[in-house]
Amino acid sequence: MHHTTAAKLGELFRFFIRLGLTAFGGPAAHIALMEREAVEQRAWMTREHFLDLVGACNLLPGPSSTQVAMALGFACAGWVGLAIAGACFILPASLATLGLAWAYVHYGHMPQAEGLLYGTKPVMVAIVVQAIWRLGRLALRGWALLMAGLGCFAAALAGVPPIALLLTAGGAAALAANRGRIRLRGVQGFAVLPAASVAGGAAATTGTVGLLPLVLTFLKLGVVVFGSGYVLLAFLQRDLVDRLHWVTQAQLLDAVTAGQVTPGPVFATATFLGYLLHGYAGAAAATISIFAPSFLMAGAVGAFAGQIRRSKLAGSFLDGVNAAAVALMAAVALALGRATLVDGWTWALALLSVVTLVRFRVNATWLIVGGAVAGILLRAAR
Repeated sequence: MHHTTAAKLGELFRFFIRLGLTAFGGPAAHIALMEREAVEQRAWMTREHFLDLVGACNLLPGPSSTQVAMALGFACAGWVGLAIAGACFILPASLATLGLAWAYVHYGHMPQAEGLLYGTKPVMVAIVVQAIWRLGRLALRGWALLMAGLGCFAAALAGVPPIALLLTAGGAAALAANRGRIRLRGVQGFAVLPAASVAGGAAATTGTVGLLPLVLTFLKLGVVVFGSGYVLLAFLQRDLVDRLHWVTQAQLLDAVTAGQVTPGPVFATATFLGYLLHGYAGAAAATISIFAPSFLMAGAVGAFAGQIRRSKLAGSFLDGVNAAAVALMAAVALALGRATLVDGWTWALALLSVVTLVRFRVNATWLIVGGAVAGILLRAAR
């Protein structure tokens, strides 16, 4: 196997650096791209194994799609694979966001990227819908899991927090599969941990933001933020704007916009904010701090995912979590579709992408590039 190690690491590097450069659209879209290429096209693992990684990573705080990338890298090549996957997925987004932050500070605005988003988001909607169909057929097998998934979908639309849905669905599935003969102390303790850690945030500071308070604040965010990058916005508003008064709300919204218009994880917003608060050193410190916990947690998921399946109780819990995870992806896809498919052109791009994906099995990266070019041209023509 040793003679194949370098080739495998090289393949991982090429895969994740390309993903980091082209993965627009948020966590659900990133996971859909990984499923399509790593499972469907490269057959690195079974769809069941991938779904277990997605479900387990959804239980963790921090950027879920980044952790899935890391866990996927770990499953393929251990800790070295995890490091390559994480770095390649994070760095392009952080460097692009840093460039926008520099332009924002020096010129008072960010280069416009409306056309880019206008064209890429409909393509991402199509990619996510196809992934939900493939993963859903596996995760929602049987009436009990199907009803759990539908219930979680409705609850997600009603605004129930993602972590509550995941834990409830997992606990219910475990109870049902084991006829109630279990104790839920471990699950309850897991649910209490985030609430306990939220209370211990970094101390407020005034005046110039030092590197240590900045590191502590973003490290805390990396440990306590459950859900998507949009949940991160609520935490940033509460900590950086309302409590610490480090940035204004307008600056925060510009930072989140920068995280959205660049590929890769929305958590790269931290790079933008770090640069505003302490220049290049602040950008590096904020980026490392918010992502560092994910490297350890994703490694644990990659290491123990197989063992979880060998336990009937834990496997049943993970079945419920997987059903809820697909439901959350569907809720995100619906919200993304409502915000994205706003006219005939965007509908046409989305439908054309679905047909191309299903009928011709084109590499999703080329679809994203094509959507970006089409969006820029359509915006310029207006």
